[in-house]
Amino acid sequence: MTETTVQDFAFAQLVEEYVRFWNTGTGQERHRSAAAAFAGDVEYRAPVGVLSGTQALTDFRDRFVGHMGTVEFRLRERPQTHHADARLAWEILTGDGTSFATGTDILRLDEDGRIRTVTVFLDRAPEGFGTAAHDRAEP
Repeated sequence: MTETTVQDFAFAQLVEEYVRFWNTGTGQERHRSAAAAFAGDVEYRAPVGVLSGTQALTDFRDRFVGHMGTVEFRLRERPQTHHADARLAWEILTGDGTSFATGTDILRLDEDGRIRTVTVFLDRAPEGFGTAAHDRAEP
């Protein structure tokens, strides 16, 4: 059996805040989760574009939920860590429990242990979503 470290506990709390950010219904709780999870200048790179800063990420989250209605962002497996990077496999479920998409987020942490960058890969894109930019290898 492996020994749980303070670093493991801190990472588990960070992931909990990250998931809470995507799932919370209230602006105040979402703001608290964003402040706990993200560096102020967080960069979010996803097939839909690049966002900079917690406000841009919060606005994106709010627009997505406003368009989709009730959704749940949940982890598909235990996150993996490698020094200051982490890999989280996730799934988004709609309000009726239907799987909307699956993906993997690569998180890079800053020196304070907060998320500095998020790079999103779609493992299974939503139906009808074009992934040409996502699948293209860039030099």
